[in-house]
Amino acid sequence: MNTVLEPESLYPDTAVEEGILAPTTRLIRGTCKASLAELPQEFCDQADALMTLRMAVPKEALDRFPKLKYVLRMGVGYDRVDRAECARRGILVANIPDYGTQEVAETAITLALSLRRGLVLYHDAMRADPPIPWGVQRSTIVRRLETQTFGVLGLGRIGTAAALRAKALGFRVVFFDPHLPNGADRALGITRAPSLEALLRQSDVLSVHCPLTRATRGLVGAAELALLPQHAVVVNTARGPILDLDALEAALRDGRLAGAGLDVLPVEPPVPEPALLRAYRAREPWLGGRLVILPHIAFHSPEAWDDIRTKSAETMRDLLAGLRTNVIPPDSD
Repeated sequence: MNTVLEPESLYPDTAVEEGILAPTTRLIRGTCKASLAELPQEFCDQADALMTLRMAVPKEALDRFPKLKYVLRMGVGYDRVDRAECARRGILVANIPDYGTQEVAETAITLALSLRRGLVLYHDAMRADPPIPWGVQRSTIVRRLETQTFGVLGLGRIGTAAALRAKALGFRVVFFDPHLPNGADRALGITRAPSLEALLRQSDVLSVHCPLTRATRGLVGAAELALLPQHAVVVNTARGPILDLDALEAALRDGRLAGAGLDVLPVEPPVPEPALLRAYRAREPWLGGRLVILPHIAFHSPEAWDDIRTKSAETMRDLLAGLRTNVIPPDSD
């Protein structure tokens, strides 16, 4: 009998999982809140497979699992798992790439629209003390959509969904993704940039959708932000460390960038708080109407949580049956 450990007890029962996993599979659950170190060793000793959403899986955690054969990251991103160490130990790592696509793409678009149409601007101004006079407030952040280029950095599932939504709203859409074969632009009716620099130079809205890897960590820093058109907007719903937060603050503070929408930060929860977040919480006047920060919830909807649960159980069932469903190559960075 295979034993699958779900360390977070994410759902109130195990009915869905037990209905999908084979009768020869036993599911045990822990009560981890912060790390796998909270698990009793007897659970770790029994586990053939691990299903985790929020918990990181570093080398020191793997040391506690003598029988482990599979690690399933119950989400799209897999940067929290030490895949090199898993590969060294012969542990397969898989993820759930086909959930939350619509939600994250729609959050990216909503952040861009709420900034570019002045919703954040007027929301902040109307609740100021005193509120602004009734009427138009002049700002470089408000633009007609069809006059702008929506730049997509990373045209995977979520990036593609965001690109199609932006196109439907009237944006000119350009993307950069060196991993896609020729012709992806033709299939979607959008424009391919030959380089990151070429993408940045024309993106009035830059929306980040690439995974966090060795190659993308710190990919968008001060030099890259300086290439964006004057008064551009940056949106990041991917991973926080892709975007240099200090560089973003500097570009917002000096007025080069009109605004930013962030669902992710380099450290989550943000302790200690970065300077940009402190200024945002303090409602410093220079940020009024220009910044939205969300607590990494772009994926969320009741339907997405159902997808995570069902697709995780289905993927684990396939892995235990010897199928390589959603397995991530250790060299995919």
